[in-house]
Amino acid sequence: MKIKLRAYKTEDTQAILDIINYNILNSTALYDYNLRNYDQQKVILEDKIAKNFPVIVAELNGVVTGFGMYSEFRFREAYKFTVEHSVYVNNDFHGQGIGKILLQELIELAKKQGLHTMIAVIDAENQSSVDFHEKFGFKTVGIIKESGFKFDRWLHSVFMQLILE
Repeated sequence: MKIKLRAYKTEDTQAILDIINYNILNSTALYDYNLRNYDQQKVILEDKIAKNFPVIVAELNGVVTGFGMYSEFRFREAYKFTVEHSVYVNNDFHGQGIGKILLQELIELAKKQGLHTMIAVIDAENQSSVDFHEKFGFKTVGIIKESGFKFDRWLHSVFMQLILE
């Protein structure tokens, strides 16, 4: 298995949308309720690129297997060296190291851009994502209890931080 990483192209939008919508419907990885449409997802991705943030795609034999990106953590000027990232893998390709390849690349890109801190916001029920981030040196720096409500229950957000060196 040879995963290829590359920059997002417009023709990746539908595959990314499928991954996002699967997670909206089936997980607490996204705190959204409503499925996105193609145009909404395209605007989100293009906005990140317009702000000089990366959107990267993992591909196997021409099939988009996952994607990763980062962008502003908060919108005040003093936060300009801090980003929040997202990594998603197509459900059919979990457990094959794709998320690891994507996150490692995002960390390297953030270092090259002179960023200082990466933030992950993870639903507390997703212990595998917390463990995954810990392998990259992320530390839990806070938990916001009952910060989301989905699937008829309150959800807690785990904030994890990596100081880039």
